[in-house]
Amino acid sequence: MIHLVQKLSALMLALLLIAGCASTDSVQSSDAPSERPSGAAAASSDGPKPFSEVIKESFDKDEGLFNVYKDNSTYYYEIPDDMLEREMLMVSRIARTADGIAYGGMKNNTQVLRWQKRDNKILLRRVSFSNTASDTLPIYEAVRNSNFEPILASFDIAAINEDSTGSVIDVTSLFTTDVPALGLQQGNRTRFQVRSVDGSRTFIEEIRSFPENVEARHLLTYVAQNPPSNSDANTISLEINHSMHLLPEEPMQRREPDARVGYFTASQTDFGTDEHRAKPVSHVTRWKLVPKDKEAYMRGELVEPEEPIIFYIDPATPEVWREWLIKGVDDWQVAFEEAGFKNAIYGKMAPTKEEDPDFSLEDARYPTIRYFASPIQNAFGPHVHDPRSGQIMTSAIGWYHNVMRLLRNWYFIQTAAANPEARSVQFDDDVMGELIRFVSAHEVGHTLGLPHNFGSSAAIPVDSLRSPTYTDENGTAPSIMDYARFNYIAQPGDGVTNFFPRVGPYDKWAVKWGYTWFGDTPLEEQNETLHEWTKERADDPVYFYGAQTGSKIDPRSQNEDLGDNSMKASTYGIANLQVITDNLIEWTSQEGEDFAELDELYGQILGQWSRYMGHVTQNVGGVYENDKTFDQEGGVYEPTPKEIQKEAMDFLRTHAFSDPSWVLNQDILSRVNQADFVDNFRGRQVSVLNNLVDPQRIARLIEYDNRSDADVYSPYEFMDDVRGTIWTELDRNREISVYRRNLQRAYIERMEYLMTEELPSVPAAFRQFVGFTSVDVSQSDIRPIVREQLEILQRDINNTRNSVSDRATRIHLADSERRIDNILNPN
Repeated sequence: MIHLVQKLSALMLALLLIAGCASTDSVQSSDAPSERPSGAAAASSDGPKPFSEVIKESFDKDEGLFNVYKDNSTYYYEIPDDMLEREMLMVSRIARTADGIAYGGMKNNTQVLRWQKRDNKILLRRVSFSNTASDTLPIYEAVRNSNFEPILASFDIAAINEDSTGSVIDVTSLFTTDVPALGLQQGNRTRFQVRSVDGSRTFIEEIRSFPENVEARHLLTYVAQNPPSNSDANTISLEINHSMHLLPEEPMQRREPDARVGYFTASQTDFGTDEHRAKPVSHVTRWKLVPKDKEAYMRGELVEPEEPIIFYIDPATPEVWREWLIKGVDDWQVAFEEAGFKNAIYGKMAPTKEEDPDFSLEDARYPTIRYFASPIQNAFGPHVHDPRSGQIMTSAIGWYHNVMRLLRNWYFIQTAAANPEARSVQFDDDVMGELIRFVSAHEVGHTLGLPHNFGSSAAIPVDSLRSPTYTDENGTAPSIMDYARFNYIAQPGDGVTNFFPRVGPYDKWAVKWGYTWFGDTPLEEQNETLHEWTKERADDPVYFYGAQTGSKIDPRSQNEDLGDNSMKASTYGIANLQVITDNLIEWTSQEGEDFAELDELYGQILGQWSRYMGHVTQNVGGVYENDKTFDQEGGVYEPTPKEIQKEAMDFLRTHAFSDPSWVLNQDILSRVNQADFVDNFRGRQVSVLNNLVDPQRIARLIEYDNRSDADVYSPYEFMDDVRGTIWTELDRNREISVYRRNLQRAYIERMEYLMTEELPSVPAAFRQFVGFTSVDVSQSDIRPIVREQLEILQRDINNTRNSVSDRATRIHLADSERRIDNILNPN
């Protein structure tokens, strides 16, 4: 009994101690919040304590935007009163993480925060700029009332600082409990079945303060039912760094976008304009460049900017590739010279700890190129901008190790026929270095605000890409922001030695348009100047901007293509693929190695063939889109000329829907065990057919057949041509090969699809982005046209099948006739 009383007394004492130490801080948390760390001080219920009672002389102090104090594992912010209500951009990056979640250096979240005082509390709120109005207008209050800022966290004011100019709060719980806005993203929480943060395994690693930013790094441990690695631990641990930067009190002057010049944009809805609506407004995203010597700049001299754009290279990057990444950054200097700046952008290695102990790759003050130990074959170039103005604040280019594999495959498949340095499975370092430089420059372009310009490569005549002189001087496209890749048009014997794109005239023009500094020139005059510059270049295809879309209806604006004529370019490309196929065994041979490289590159040949077919197909039912303003002559949209569409159909008849004799290499197939080649190629041909006979494509042909006075390619002529191409053997009573039989069955199935299916529903806001052509298939002319085609085909099969001697052909035609009958007479 004595022991029981002692145990109960000890338990009551422990409960009282826990209650006495409980903080009055309130932070958004999960259903299972973690315990507060020991030693955390709290404000009394009577309000803030004297500064000296909360912040001891023994505490570590770090001065900066907020003074930060540390007592063992407890951290305090001293927030100056003049920093309250200021907008602050927080960029959260994963510093270290488990396999399968992300890679160290990847952005986890971006948000604008505001610290706000309310009685004896400090609130942390998230700010949105989706809707706006001038604060001088009455409607401003209505906008604020409809965009109330959520409170992410609330803190008791522990003390007022010694000169009464700031508040001291204990922020430990912000980083040691589950605040979703500062932790694992919701998608990963759901995917990994995360339940809660375990406070006993969650720690603040460090918080450092600088004049305009505060860097906080914490280690979060989650209890998870389905972690991506070490599954038996039921645990996810990761380090996240939060880089909180003070945004400029006066936002950078905005620059309105122009559809004729490609820039990423930030969008808002403005309720304060004179228009009779809530006006959608947007502004381009760009770095703020101001010349050091403004007078010299205005005289037309090249001037260095006050703050250049410097990209720091991750020290995890293999040494052999560092210089090439830096060269890719430096390649943009020529573009900024067009905007009047010299030395405006360059790359350099990140400093070591000895050189700069305060430097961190996660610190958003420093644009970086981060190197990921990943098998992913890619790279990406994001940026983070001030949503009020579009000013780019930072960037962290992501570079996956295996992007080199992607580059090897592209360069081999697209150039090896005419390029001896690409004829091996392992390139020389200088060759791979130039490939890395190309991708580095492309990704840097994105961080400058430039999206893909898929229309750039259409400016170059196809045969110019066979000229050594032209390609040496101009590369493969006017813009490195196109997906122009490498010169697959140059033929063996042409003598071409430069197969690369480069920062070109369009890129220089785009940077001039976006980064020219106008000083105190009124915004209206700036816009007039920019507009005149754009009009001056409107008729020059070198400066054409072809926007990136999901479903490209303008055949000039395609990815992975080259030249001003897809059919001619693809004919050269296929000729080169045949040369590569004929030599593939020799060019991939390695003594003592198996045939894995041969297998991979053979698959790449087939993939490149599919790309060529896609380039050509987009010319059929294509629509040219030339953005204009009212002071420019002519319309914006016009159908692709009939002769070009017919040329595309002739190409597809010859190269897409014929037997693949050029690539059917028995020596290769016997080494790579391609037992499914027939079905593999069937799938590729069927994909081309389905893309060609697409209801949206037919709808565009119907549209322009109805409204154009010109001689257009009608939907009836198109469908006749498709049927004649796929079923050409019926006119000649010929044996039908296995590839053609497969294709003909696919044709019947495609006709059935058009007779029975509707287009999937696509949100209206998304349709413009993907180039969606709206059509109600059942009420359009599509089904009558398809029915006529099936009836004609059924008649032709019936007239032919009994006169064919080949057994496979005969039973195929009988089966086809039955399939058509089931479509036309389903009951």
